[in-house]
Amino acid sequence: MNLRHLARLAELSPSAVSLALRDSPKISAATKKRVRRLAEKMGYRADANVVAIMSHLRKPRAVRQQACFGVISFYPQEHPWEASPHLQRIYAGMNERADALGYRLEPVWLRAPAMTYRRAREILDTRGIEGLLCFGSPELEEEFPLELAHYAVVAIGVSIRTPLHRITSRFYFDMVTALNRVHALGYRRPGLVIGTYEEARSAHMHSGAYLSWCERQLGAGCALPILRVSTVEKQPLTEWLGKNAPDVIVFVHLPEAIPQLRAALKEQRRRVPAELGVAVLSHLVQGTGFSGLQQNQRLMGAWAVEMLAARIANRDLGLPTHPRIEMVESEWIDGGSLPTLGRGQQLR
Repeated sequence: MNLRHLARLAELSPSAVSLALRDSPKISAATKKRVRRLAEKMGYRADANVVAIMSHLRKPRAVRQQACFGVISFYPQEHPWEASPHLQRIYAGMNERADALGYRLEPVWLRAPAMTYRRAREILDTRGIEGLLCFGSPELEEEFPLELAHYAVVAIGVSIRTPLHRITSRFYFDMVTALNRVHALGYRRPGLVIGTYEEARSAHMHSGAYLSWCERQLGAGCALPILRVSTVEKQPLTEWLGKNAPDVIVFVHLPEAIPQLRAALKEQRRRVPAELGVAVLSHLVQGTGFSGLQQNQRLMGAWAVEMLAARIANRDLGLPTHPRIEMVESEWIDGGSLPTLGRGQQLR
C-alpha cells in the first residue's frame, strides 16, 4: 500500500491525501478524518525516509542551503576520492544527490597534520554539522572514534568495525547472480579466484555465497577449492587450473588485478573465451574486455546521502543500537568473455 494507491481509494489526488495525513489546514476536517480512517483500515504507513527528505525539501531554499554534511574518512589522503575511481564515483553520487536535496558537502581531513579527533569535533560543531558521510578506512577493523560518536553517521562499506548505519554492495547476491548467469550459459565447473583483501572487505560473503551455491546447484562436494591471492601470479594460477580444470573463472579482485589476470592467462596460452570463460566482480569492469558485475558506486553515494538526511530529520543521532544497512546491487557488464555453451558442449 503506497500513497498513490491510498489516493485512488479515497478518490483524491496524492497531494491532497499527503496534506490530509499531515493535518494541513488546507484540507477540511471531514476529509482529513475520512483519509485517516481509510489509511488505518488499509494499513498504510508512510516511509520514514521519504517523510524526512520531503520535510527538508519543503523548507525555504535559503534555509536548505545552510544545511551541511561533513565528509570524513580514515584514509591518509585529504581527498581519497581524487586518487580512486571507485571512491570518485561514490563521491560524485553523494554530491549529486546532496545538491538535489539542498545540502552542501564539506570534507574534513581527520588525518591532517596535528589534527586530533577533539579538534575535528570542534571544527564540525563550529560549522553546525550534525551528520557525517564516512568513506571508511583502508584498514579493516577500524574503530569509529568516540569523540565523533554524537553525530549521525552513515558509512560506506564494512571496513569500520563499530556498528554504524551503512551502505554496501550486495556481495552475497552479486556472487549468486554471477554464478546463475554462467550456469545458464552452460558452464558446470565454476572456480572462484578471490583477492585476500577483497574477501576480508566483503566480510567473506563472496566465498560463502560460492560454496553455498555450488552445494545447492551442483551437489555436495562439487565446489572447487577456492584460490585466494593477494596478487595474480602465474605459478599458483597454473597449478590451480591444472589441478581443478574449471570451465569458467569467477574472479573477485580490485581493478588493478584485472590486467594481472589477463597477463597470467595469456602467458599460459589460455585463450579467453575459446578455452576458458571469465566473469569478473570488481569496482570497475567496463572497458576491461571481461564480462561481470561492476559496483554501482553513484547509487551507493546517493543512498548514503538519503539515509543520512533521514537520520538527521528523525533526530537519530549518535551510534545506533540497531544499525540500518542498505545494500546496492551491482550492474552486469557484457565484455565478451562468456560465450554461451550448447548442450553437451565443452570449451576446447
